[in-house]
Amino acid sequence: MPKPTVLFLCTGNSCRSQMAEGFGRALKGNEIEVYSAGVRTHGLNPQAVRVMAEVDVDISRHHSKTLEDLVGVAFDHVVTVCDHAKESCPILPGSVRTTHHSFDDPPFLAKSAASDEEALGHYRRVRDEIRAFVETLPESLGYERT
Repeated sequence: MPKPTVLFLCTGNSCRSQMAEGFGRALKGNEIEVYSAGVRTHGLNPQAVRVMAEVDVDISRHHSKTLEDLVGVAFDHVVTVCDHAKESCPILPGSVRTTHHSFDDPPFLAKSAASDEEALGHYRRVRDEIRAFVETLPESLGYERT
């Protein structure tokens, strides 16, 4: 059975979906084919890169992209990781399944932080929540382990 192809979709493909792609490749690369994209692009968030490096996952070479940048990739499953992406998720050709698993937006939460360390705490919490979710794949999406 081939590995399912999973897309993590977010608003700007700058933080949450990038973290999910990073964990997907690092932790589940032998079980799922992983991509990320945004409804639009916002550039790669440097704090996301920083907190992922803290857990030995390098996303520094990732770049922010939209679905148009992934034309030709046949997705089996799309996981929307924020409410805006869920509402804006386009209809994809074929029998693509969709799952919504919303995570808080670290850049939004960090705006009200009193210090850089407090801001990074938001990124770390969400990073850890995303990791916990990715660790359940592919079974939690209805696929058998390869």
